[in-house]
Amino acid sequence: MEHLINQKVKDLEISGIRKFFNMVANTEGMISLTIGQPDFPTPEHVKQAGIKAIQDNYTSYTHNAGYLELREAACQFIEKKYGISYNPENEVIVTIGGSEAIDISFRTILSEGSEVILPGPVYPGYEPLIRTCGAVPVYVDVRDNQFRLTADKIKPYITEKTRCIVLPYPSNPTGVSLSESELADIASLLSEYEIFVLADEIYSELVYDRAHTSIASFLKEKTIVINGLSKSHSMTGWRIGLLFASEYLTKHILKVHQYNVSCANSIAQKAAYEALTAGIDDALFMKKEYLMRREYVHQRLQNMGLNVVKPDGAFYFFVKIPESISKNSFDFCLELVRETKVAVVPGSAFSEYGEGYFRLSYAASMETLKEGLDRIEKYLRKLI
Repeated sequence: MEHLINQKVKDLEISGIRKFFNMVANTEGMISLTIGQPDFPTPEHVKQAGIKAIQDNYTSYTHNAGYLELREAACQFIEKKYGISYNPENEVIVTIGGSEAIDISFRTILSEGSEVILPGPVYPGYEPLIRTCGAVPVYVDVRDNQFRLTADKIKPYITEKTRCIVLPYPSNPTGVSLSESELADIASLLSEYEIFVLADEIYSELVYDRAHTSIASFLKEKTIVINGLSKSHSMTGWRIGLLFASEYLTKHILKVHQYNVSCANSIAQKAAYEALTAGIDDALFMKKEYLMRREYVHQRLQNMGLNVVKPDGAFYFFVKIPESISKNSFDFCLELVRETKVAVVPGSAFSEYGEGYFRLSYAASMETLKEGLDRIEKYLRKLI
């Protein structure tokens, strides 16, 4: 009966990140610098809010878009942090993580044959969703532009079929983000076109060298902002995402969300309310720790003679494999595991434009990072 399965689904592959993680997960003594999982626990007061929600019997369906008080808190949060105003009644949807928010956005705005412009390398979660909509991902090579998808890079790829541009900043896997002026240039370019922007800003609270700016500040009516609590409040397993857009968009996206999941988890929503109100600055402690780790890892990688673009957000380095090493990224990372018991993610997991690189996550303790980098350095000395 397998021949009857939707061909678009059959053509999908498991994420290269997960594929590699699963291959090495059970290796004894492994240091894993792979998954983008904060190594901090969910803040205690947020956990207690979840427990109280169960005790208070908040175990029923909520409004499809989420509890109104949570939507109000989400709108207050994004206005205070980034200066963008949304109506909690009809311009925000609480989703099951940022992933569902991306999925329902694409399913709402894309049609068969639509084109979606993305930077390459990029997080691998977009392309499968685009393809299941019958749309076409169009990658722009941004390796020579410090991994930034700027207006001058975008313009040559716009066609009459272009329906959406994905701006995933701060970026997974590169950690880079766009400046306010770069975003303003993109907004100016897109003012001439009927093209949506999907702005994946899940790492917006983890920007180190300047305040985060959203493209929605310049182009709100065309932009769908994806955010959530997974990275900012170390709540990956709670699965709370936030989708912000103008009402003419959310009224249609909400239909897809409704028939897909009905609503986000009621208990997690109560915990999320606590995170966005009493815990509005919970990310600051984590950001301070990540900043120290970034500086340490950057110095270590430079001392190894590795070519890296210093990230200004998230918690990743995207590292160029030395040209003297004649291995593709998958084989390099596999040998690194075998020889050193350190796992990083092959760059090929992030599109063909990630080939020749590896992603290292510094969402790990300083002790773990030191040991992992010591092993990598020892390994590289043998090869270079």
